[in-house]
Amino acid sequence: MQTQDEYKQKQMTQMHELGVKTDAGIANKNVRVKTHLLALALSGMSIMSAAQAEEHRDYESVTDDRWYVAPFGTFIKTGGDRDAKDGWGGGMGFGKMLNEHFNIELRGFYQGFGGYSNANTGQSGRWDLTGGLADLQYYFFRDKFSPYAVVGVGGMNTSVPGDSGASIIGESGVGFTYELHDNFLLRSDVRYRYNNNFNAQLRPGTDEYHDMTVNFGFVVPFGDKPKAAVKPEPYVAPVAAAPEPDCSTLDSDGDGVNNCLDKCPDTMKGSKIDFNGCPMSIELKGVNFEHNSAQLTENARTILDGVAANLISTADKKDIEVQGHTSSEGTNAYNMKLSQKRSQAVAKYLQSQGVTNKLYAKGYGEDFPVADNSTEEGKSMNRRVELIWIGD
Repeated sequence: MQTQDEYKQKQMTQMHELGVKTDAGIANKNVRVKTHLLALALSGMSIMSAAQAEEHRDYESVTDDRWYVAPFGTFIKTGGDRDAKDGWGGGMGFGKMLNEHFNIELRGFYQGFGGYSNANTGQSGRWDLTGGLADLQYYFFRDKFSPYAVVGVGGMNTSVPGDSGASIIGESGVGFTYELHDNFLLRSDVRYRYNNNFNAQLRPGTDEYHDMTVNFGFVVPFGDKPKAAVKPEPYVAPVAAAPEPDCSTLDSDGDGVNNCLDKCPDTMKGSKIDFNGCPMSIELKGVNFEHNSAQLTENARTILDGVAANLISTADKKDIEVQGHTSSEGTNAYNMKLSQKRSQAVAKYLQSQGVTNKLYAKGYGEDFPVADNSTEEGKSMNRRVELIWIGD
């Protein structure tokens, strides 16, 4: 038969084994959750890096191989196998950028959290972790925002009330840096940590622990950041400016006075000009009237539209006398009245089209022929309207 002490000892052993199994189940569940979270983070980081790499593939880069220091703070999410509280810590990293993708870094850290208990020894209190890691960081690309994946191995000393033990640790995770200045970058990462205490039995039932750490800090690189060489612009031979034309060889309005001397460069074609190239007179050829009348023909109106446009656009705003002339057919008195009416009709039409020069209508009858009135051709030439520029 069992004694009372033997019975109690057996019950304690059974309860301890049950506790170990429960702790192991919780630990496995925590490991699975953390593994899934880390996998999701890695997938998101890969998609982001692929998009950023595509965006920047055409940009010229230069290798940044500076040394740096990287202080950081840590939040540690303890695994269920510790049956402990979460905690905080911090540390310092010292590393070197190797090339476009890789950094190596040595890190030292301290972390602490409560919730330690040992049923065998009756001890309870805090966990204190001190250790170091050698990190290899892989940057998917380098830019203002630079995501990376990291793996690290190292050693750690774990101190608990009444005991301590050395262990190996391994970490893996993802993170990013954000450049605020060439010599100052924010940095954060999340890591899964595996911890094996080599049979130290700091807590009954297991020597393996699975934790998650979230680190946040900054990176201070030493020295100036290398700058990408500026690509030289392709040489483009200057286009020789076309030589300015010699004004003495030009005559824009075709009046016979070159542009250097012409003070009226837009003289109406057919005008008689002075030595400055300014108009003195012009015969309005084609400006005809209905038979024995001062009524303008349609063709005459069309011609006068062009004359009006030219007078409006030209800078010369001298007064103009509109002269009317006739052939010798009919009496002199009649021809004088008819020529006056015709000159007035022309002046009135030009003013209606917007001409601002002061216009004076004057009929001269048959007094100033330009051809022989004894022939039909001569008579036709004598029936005319002329514009005469007057004044200074």
